[in-house]
Amino acid sequence: MSAELIAEIEKLKKERKAVILAHNYTLAEVQDIADYTGDSLELARKAVDVDAEVIVFCGVYFMAETAAVLNPAKTVLIPDPAAGCAMADMITGAELRALKARHPGAVSVCYVNSTAEVKAECDISVTSGNAAKVMATIGRDKEILFVPDRHLGSYISGMEGRDYVLWQGHCPIHNALLPERIREMRAKYPGAPVLVHPECPKAVRDLADECLSTGGMCAWALKSDAKVILVGTETGILHRLRKENPDKTFIPISDDLVCADMKKITLEKIAESLRNMTSIVKVPEEISTRAKRAIDAMLAVS
Repeated sequence: MSAELIAEIEKLKKERKAVILAHNYTLAEVQDIADYTGDSLELARKAVDVDAEVIVFCGVYFMAETAAVLNPAKTVLIPDPAAGCAMADMITGAELRALKARHPGAVSVCYVNSTAEVKAECDISVTSGNAAKVMATIGRDKEILFVPDRHLGSYISGMEGRDYVLWQGHCPIHNALLPERIREMRAKYPGAPVLVHPECPKAVRDLADECLSTGGMCAWALKSDAKVILVGTETGILHRLRKENPDKTFIPISDDLVCADMKKITLEKIAESLRNMTSIVKVPEEISTRAKRAIDAMLAVS
């Protein structure tokens, strides 16, 4: 069935003049059929660059929204519109407007893991891969409102040595990784470097050797001489890491770090989406125009 589906998807891609973008956390077979696989920053860049009439975005809904905002003349499909993000749902546009009203003159910054409605209320967006570079462009005399992830916000503010006003959102997957687990795995695999994601709590980040986006983890692994590497992020990244580094062993710090929403994207749903041109992602123009400014400001820096 998979071979038949893959053949059908390839045929439909040509007919629809489509390209498939997949996040590093999606199922292995989805990553394998994608034209491009990456983290949020890599896929945001690729969404702008691709020469296609249709973009099939294999990830969660806010990512497909971002692709639609950046490509108003293209059709963006998401194979399962129910693939959501708990972190993105932790703040609304109305809540952000209320926060801004309490901090007049502050610069509003949103992690890309947010809805288009929230991006529309922000001055600039960031990803875990470019946040440090983007935040360094904001004057140190400015008050910073950082939404929705308190962990990424605290990580970058700590690097900068200045305080942000942090919204108390988080990724439930990364938030569940405990420092005790890092210690257990270090004892089991002495000498193996520990990589974690900036969405992890500070106590976990402090115990890691490297704190990196998923794209950063892939780049680091390619250059590293380590033969065994402990990985503290959503387990979908292991497929790409192992594929790109067949001579190295990658061990998840916890097998429980699984995003059920990312795993909702399947080959069957990709085929159905292309076959029927269903689940088109549409962002209202008024929101899209303002959200695009925040995303464009980020891309201009990174």
